[in-house]
Amino acid sequence: MSTLAPVGIDTEELKNRVVRFREAEANIVRQVRRVIVGQEEVIEQVMIALFVGGHCLITGLPGTAKTLLVRTMAQTLGLEFKRIQFTPDLMPSDVTGTDIIEEDPTTGHRTWTFVKGPIFANVLLADEINRTPPKTQSALLEAMQERRCTVRGNNYELPNPFFVLATQNPIELEGTYPLPEAQLDRFLFNTVLDYLSAEEELKVVDLTTATKTAVPEPVTNAEEILSFQQLVRMVPIAESVARHAVELVRVTRQQEGPDFVKKYVNYGASVRAAQFLVLASKARALMHDRYHVTYEDVRSLYTPVLRHRILLNFHAESERLKQDDILKRILEWKPVPKGE
Repeated sequence: MSTLAPVGIDTEELKNRVVRFREAEANIVRQVRRVIVGQEEVIEQVMIALFVGGHCLITGLPGTAKTLLVRTMAQTLGLEFKRIQFTPDLMPSDVTGTDIIEEDPTTGHRTWTFVKGPIFANVLLADEINRTPPKTQSALLEAMQERRCTVRGNNYELPNPFFVLATQNPIELEGTYPLPEAQLDRFLFNTVLDYLSAEEELKVVDLTTATKTAVPEPVTNAEEILSFQQLVRMVPIAESVARHAVELVRVTRQQEGPDFVKKYVNYGASVRAAQFLVLASKARALMHDRYHVTYEDVRSLYTPVLRHRILLNFHAESERLKQDDILKRILEWKPVPKGE
């Protein structure tokens, strides 16, 4: 389905780029590990989102280092970082920026001047994104999809690369606004942070209660990350593996799914889910020292890519089933093709 080296790219050059990718990835993990303890899957998924050029929704309980993880990752990547604390009174202009009237003191001439909002950064942390009304949440829609924003009819390009890493608290539902489905679909992953093990928690206490605080050092830059994103798209994927990814997405829809999907799922995943699943699998393959995508890559990322894209009905709620439960059953129902 994909060729090994795109036309116009020297094979030796491609090998060097792959080597540099793996070197940078190892250095990023090393720096992040100076601050963040445990959460291997979470760190891998956030890094995949960065290498793909996607956005990540991080769901976790208070005190699980969601904000610290995002800030540390931005410092390690050498990117410009901005943070927005989403609150019920936040306005769209507080996110995108706004036009103000400036007067020239010598001539008295007045002009409109655009003052950029915090969205003009490489890494944007949307902290507790579900605490602001849909009107303000929608300010991110255009930015997340098209890498630009519109203010008073004028279009402004956002820095490249541009990532939105949003956090939300799953237990405090009072005073929150569920994210619109259109916005949820723009996130590559819905990554879940859980509690650490006892040993990991002890290590966190040792790291954070001493006199010295670890500070990560930047190991790459924006230009190199853009090069990595291009490299990820060059990774070949066999037609059989791509077909398996598409079939796993299609069976979440009522008309093509098994009986338990028809019983519990109202709406399945979109085409964007299949695109993201394949792209994320390519990045994971490179991060695991392979230059080809396997069934394992697709299936290991299936749940974080799909868990926020399927809507369950009242039958699932009454039986206390979550999206993860349905996705696990789908993976059991549709195993890897025989002989592969």
